[in-house]
Amino acid sequence: QSFKLMGFLDVQSVPCARESVLYGSVGSLVAGLGYFLATSRVRRSCDVAVGGFICTMLGYWFYCRYNLAQQRIRQRMLKEAVRNKILYEGSHLDPARKQSDNERSDS
Repeated sequence: QSFKLMGFLDVQSVPCARESVLYGSVGSLVAGLGYFLATSRVRRSCDVAVGGFICTMLGYWFYCRYNLAQQRIRQRMLKEAVRNKILYEGSHLDPARKQSDNERSDS
């Protein structure tokens, strides 16, 4: 069963959403409690907690999405390399075969 945050963000199906919300809640707790312990101002510490939630959640969201994009790029490059290896292996277009042929002709 899916959990929708604010009615539209499906936390289970969107990559990085669950972790962002969890880290954001921890960030809000730390920021709000820390500010309250330092100043004993309840209303302002609630404001700091909301700000801490937003900043932590967005910060981790961008960090996680960047890493996910990098991982997808690496997967795409690896998939292309494996496909080319399978396609060209043993043919006259194989780069490994060209290198071994050049080494044999040099010696």
